[in-house]
Amino acid sequence: MDFFALFFKTILFRPYVFLFLAAFLFSAIQLIGWPRTWRFWLISWATAFVCEYSSTRNGIPFGWYHYNGSTVGQELYFSNIPFMDSISFSFLLYAAYCLTLCFLLPRAESTGTPSWLLSLRLDREAQTSWHALLLTALFFAFIDMVIDPVALRGDRWFLGKIYYYPDPGTHFGVPLANYAGWAVVGLISLAIYFPLERRLPPLASSPSISITPKLLLGVGLYYGVLAFNLALTFWIGEDLLGMTGLLMYVPVTALLLIRLLSHLSTAPRNTPAQ
Repeated sequence: MDFFALFFKTILFRPYVFLFLAAFLFSAIQLIGWPRTWRFWLISWATAFVCEYSSTRNGIPFGWYHYNGSTVGQELYFSNIPFMDSISFSFLLYAAYCLTLCFLLPRAESTGTPSWLLSLRLDREAQTSWHALLLTALFFAFIDMVIDPVALRGDRWFLGKIYYYPDPGTHFGVPLANYAGWAVVGLISLAIYFPLERRLPPLASSPSISITPKLLLGVGLYYGVLAFNLALTFWIGEDLLGMTGLLMYVPVTALLLIRLLSHLSTAPRNTPAQ
C-alpha cells in the first residue's frame, strides 16, 4: 500500500510528466499499436534507468551528476533515480522518432489527409534504417539541450533542485557529455527495438493509406514538450537561454515544414480555358 500511495503522490507531484506520458501512449497506440508501444516504452525506460544508474556512480554515459534526494517521500524512486525522470526518456524518444519519420517515410499514393499536407505511408525499411537510428538520436539529444539547462534551474520553478553536476559544464551549466549520453540512450534503445520491430507482424498499411495525421500526434508531443520548457525558461527570466533554444529549432522546423508542404509546389494547377 505504501508503494501505491507514493505512486499517487508522484502523479500529484509531477502531473505534467503524466500528461506527456498519456499523450505518448495515446499517439503511439494510434500509430504503431499496443504490442509495439509497450515494447518501445519498456526498452527505452530500462535503457535510460541503467544509464542513469551507471552515470550517477561512474560517470558513464552522461558524465558525473547526482540526485540530491530532496524529493524522497514526495515521489517514487527506483534506487537513487526518480521514476519520473527515467520515464521521461521514453516519450521523448518516441516523439523524436516521429519527427524523424516525417523526414524518412515515403509518400502515399493517395491523400487521405488535408490537401495542404503531405501524405506519408509506413515502410519498415525506412522505419528501422540506420538513417532513422541516427536522426532520432540526434533529435533526442537536441531537445535535451533545451530541457536540461532549465531543469538544472528547477529551484526557480516547481520542479525543485533535484540534481546537480559536480563540475558544471559549458552549455548553461550542463556538461556536453550529458548530451552525448542522451544520444547513447537513444542509439541503444533503438538498436534493441528495431530488430523486434522487424520480427513483429507488419502493421496494416498500403501505398494508399496515409499515416501523416497519426504521425503528427507524436510530432505534436515533441513540440509540446519543447514549448513547455521554453515557456518555463522565459518565465524564470533566462532570456538568453530561451532565445538560444528558439533559434536552435528554426532550421529544424523550417525543414519539417518544407518536407510536409513540399507537394504543394508540384501539385497540378488548373489553367483557365482559352
